[in-house]
Order: sequence, then C-alpha cells, then structure tokens
Amino acid sequence: MKRDVVVVGGGIAGLVAARELAGAGRDVLLLEGAPQVGGKLRSAEVAGLTVDVGAEAMLARRPEGLALAAQIGADVVHPTAATSAVWSRGALRAMPRSLMGVPFDLGQLATSGVLSAEGVARASVETVDTDLADDVSVGDLVAARLGDEVVDRLVEPLLGGVYAGNARRISAAAAVPQLLAMARRGSVLEQAAALPTSAAPVFASLPGGMGRLPGLVVDGGGFEVRTSATVRALRRTSSGWALTVGPTTHPETVEADAVVLATPAAPTARLLGEVAPTAADELGGVEAASVAVVTLAFRAADVPDAIFERSGFLVPPLEQLAIKASTFSFAKWGWVRDLDPDVVVLRTSLGRHGEVVTLQASDEGLVRASLADLAATAGITARPVDTQVQRWGGALPQYAVGHLDRVARVRASVADVPGLALCGAAYDGVGIPAVIGSARRAVQELVERSR
Repeated sequence: MKRDVVVVGGGIAGLVAARELAGAGRDVLLLEGAPQVGGKLRSAEVAGLTVDVGAEAMLARRPEGLALAAQIGADVVHPTAATSAVWSRGALRAMPRSLMGVPFDLGQLATSGVLSAEGVARASVETVDTDLADDVSVGDLVAARLGDEVVDRLVEPLLGGVYAGNARRISAAAAVPQLLAMARRGSVLEQAAALPTSAAPVFASLPGGMGRLPGLVVDGGGFEVRTSATVRALRRTSSGWALTVGPTTHPETVEADAVVLATPAAPTARLLGEVAPTAADELGGVEAASVAVVTLAFRAADVPDAIFERSGFLVPPLEQLAIKASTFSFAKWGWVRDLDPDVVVLRTSLGRHGEVVTLQASDEGLVRASLADLAATAGITARPVDTQVQRWGGALPQYAVGHLDRVARVRASVADVPGLALCGAAYDGVGIPAVIGSARRAVQELVERSR
C-alpha cells in the first residue's frame, strides 16, 4: 500500500515530524533502523532505577520543547538549586556566569579562580574589533577579544558539553549567533554585563527523564511506527518515491507520495546521492563526534557530602582527564533523588571530536577511567553498586565555520525535488528544542510545496 508520507528516522525530529503530519490528516509511516525509537533520548535501568542514558535535559528558554510537552500533556520539571562547577587548575571551581564563556562579571570570574591572575588581567582588557567576517569560530572570536585562557578554560568545556567539539572549529554564526552579533556592535564584555538577570530556569526535563519523551510523542500520535527497518535506498518514481527497506537478503519496497529524512548527515547524504546530489555532497562534509555516557550508582553513604550541593562539573581539554564532564543526576534532578534515597546516580561523559583513543577502550575501561577521574576531582573513591555504558557513535554533528551557508545550499538543492524534506540535528541546532523546530520547519515546507 502506498503511503502519503514516509518519515525516515525515529529520533525526536522524525517523531515530531510524523506526529505533525498525522495531525494534518496525512497517512504517515515512520521507519526506524534501530530496535527502538528515540534516537539520543533513551532510558536504561541502573541499580534497579530507570534513568536517562542519553540527553537528560532541554533548554527551557527556547519555546519548542516546552510547547511539545504541553501538546502531549506531559509535565516538566526543572533542576534543583545545586550549582555547577568546572575542574580547573587543580580544583572544582564555581562556574562563572557567562555567555558561552564571555563573563557577565569580571569580579566573579576573578573570585572563581578558574583563570590565573594573568588570564583575568588579559580578559579585562578587551580587544574590540567590529570588522568581522560573515562567520568565524567561537574560539577565535573569544580569544581575539579576551585571550586564549578564557577559551581554554571556559569556552572549550562549555562547547564540549554541547557539541563535543573544538571551540576553534565551531561556527559562531551557527552555534552562538548572539555572541557574534554582540561582537559586531562593540564590546562583548560591556554588553554581557548589561544583560538582564533572569530567574527563569535554563533547563527542563520530564519527571522520569527525557527518555520518556519519544514514547509520549508516539502515543496517540496517529502514525504507524516500524522499528528495525533500515532504509537502504531512495529513488524517485513517476508517482512519488520508492524506498528500499530491510536487510540486503530480504529487501522490501515501500512507496510514498512524500518523504521526510530525519536521519543524521552521513546516512542522509547516502540516501540523497541520486535524487539531490548537491545536498548529498554538502551533507557528506558534515563531520560528527562520538561520545559515551557512563552511568554509575553508589550507596549514598559512600559519597562525600560536598557533592550533594553540586549539579556536576565540566572539564577543559587541557586538564587532560579522560572525562569531559560529570552530571550529579541525584543532586541536579529531584525526581532522580526520589527514586531511592539510599542510592545516588551520577554520570560521566567522554569523547570529543577528533578523539579516537578515548572511546577505543572497552566498557570496563571507560568505567575505570571515569572512576579514576571522579576520585581525583570529586573525592568519590567508593565502588559503584552498578554501572552502565551507553555509546553514541557519530551522535553530534560539528557545525564548522560556514555551516549556515552549507545548510542553505542543502535546502536550496532539496527545494528543487518535489515531495522531499529534511530535518534533524545537522541543520539548525543540536539541542532538543532546536531539533523540534527543525522538524516543524520540514513539515511546513513539505505541506506548502504540495499545495
């Protein structure tokens, strides 16, 4: 049976696109190659507790995520008052308030101890140059203004947490457009200091974790889902599209009037090779970072009291630890602490773009490395009661300088192909709200072109 629309990819982008199309009265089939939908939103059981092992929060200051939660009738929760830190110069230090590393308050920056006295002095004397190229890397922009130490000890860990990337390669126009706009107007320090303080929470999640979101989007969504259904080829037909689905030994053809590709850049490029070669070439140039999340459960009595006051910490690459961050989930999220007061759950994150050796370790090796770094930084020396390792291969697209132009060329190429749209983390942002926005944009484009 020919379908109105086939959505390829069951991450949050594909799920939202499928639900939106079904809500518009379209007959929708979603095909996902993995055994379950959700992409990087996933839960697992650790020490008998179900917790997130993928993305564990969404930005609350962008509307798309909270709007989706309201649409599906899901409650949201916000982090506790626990504070974040950065491991810098031999200690866990309070994370200064900043806009991607540009400090709001130089006094707070100096007091934090994150930078050396020399680094603070350099940051205090901003080099203002408003004659900027259309795009520049975040690291180069901030280094030119405030010095290398701000980049190495603040910008790098912050961008590493979002993109698992290198600050001197990530596009300012794509990743932090507000910062680039400020730099074009004048002093970023003066403008950052003048930004109003907001009491609104920065992040949000669902009670029980973000891993619940995919199932809630599917429930009552009005579309059909098939998992373990890898799409291997895509071709135009006289009446629409034909997709080759399943193993090479038993391929199946699925026909549709329209297709939404909600897959990562690399598989999307492969599928577009014949139907939109320019878009395929451009997407083939989008690199990606692989990461691993190690979740550890400890007896509450075995961990230092001090970590109950922190939500976690980031690690600059120059500190040369294996982990790039740790989230103290039990302290950050009230719902995690309520699962079992006698057990604390925390997680570490490993892997940055270009790092190959770190993730070549076995799961046991990643656990050992995490425990060694937690002992050195947070004083956690106990043996965990349970562990879980989740690897995310090629999970985070890298927004290189010129990314916005690349995306514009991709979309121009696809616009010439009737009944085709793209969405996902490779285009307009890697966070959950941005990906939801990407899905809604794809649906709107598809609907408008079919009129």
